[in-house]
Amino acid sequence: MLDPRLLRAFAAIVDAGSFTLAADRLSMTQSTISQQLARLEEAVGQVLIDRAARPVQPTAPGERLLGYARRILALQQEAASALSDPAGTVSLRIGVPEDLVSAAMAQAFADFARRHREIHLDVTAGLSRELIRRYRADELDTVIAKEPAAGPDHRASFPEPMAWFESADAPAAWPNPLPLVAFPPGGLYREAMFERVEQEQLRWYLAFTGNSLHNVLVAVEAGLGLSLLPVNAVAGYRVRRCAAFQGEPPIAVSIYAREGMGPLSELVEQMAAVLAARCGQPT
Repeated sequence: MLDPRLLRAFAAIVDAGSFTLAADRLSMTQSTISQQLARLEEAVGQVLIDRAARPVQPTAPGERLLGYARRILALQQEAASALSDPAGTVSLRIGVPEDLVSAAMAQAFADFARRHREIHLDVTAGLSRELIRRYRADELDTVIAKEPAAGPDHRASFPEPMAWFESADAPAAWPNPLPLVAFPPGGLYREAMFERVEQEQLRWYLAFTGNSLHNVLVAVEAGLGLSLLPVNAVAGYRVRRCAAFQGEPPIAVSIYAREGMGPLSELVEQMAAVLAARCGQPT
């Protein structure tokens, strides 16, 4: 492997055309720079500088090596500059339910990242129960979770209105049994739906299961069935509230985060502000 210090001495001699000038530019003695060139020539097994020329010139092997030397030195400087820049060297692991990865939340992340270039935001979208499990397992630093009630260690919590929705073109009365559109097993809304229809002593069946909020809403929009969804999540879809199911209680949207001050607490405050605005609550 070629020593970058020796390559730097070699390139300086070529650029200066003189051992003396090159030594001055590198703040070393002439004997030291001569020794470094000799070590490089020994390493490559070639004479690299014509010492008899005035000004000194690279030999044919020296000319071949010079381009590589400059590239190696440039890459070394680029690597040193990259490592001296702290941007993205600290990771914050964030878990957010899919429907909360909104434009407002993304803007909060962007504002935070601009103020803290050293932090890399690693955001995972998923089901609340899985996000909470990963948070408890120390796989995430902060999470937003939807749950029937906030846990005792929450940092902030807001009620999110819920309602049953059907297609804007749905019939006046649904058939019996009632077709339902749901998330996969483990989804919070899914279990709440089943509990409600059973409380109403209605017969039902699963007409469609979607693994994303968009898939569920498209299925409802197409008239495949009813679904229980956050009121704030249906904007832009041709759906309406189902008159047959009223008075659905809100769910808690809660933030959990590791203890400590500094950037993480600042991020939690920004996330809480976005949720407060979404839920129509004071921060």
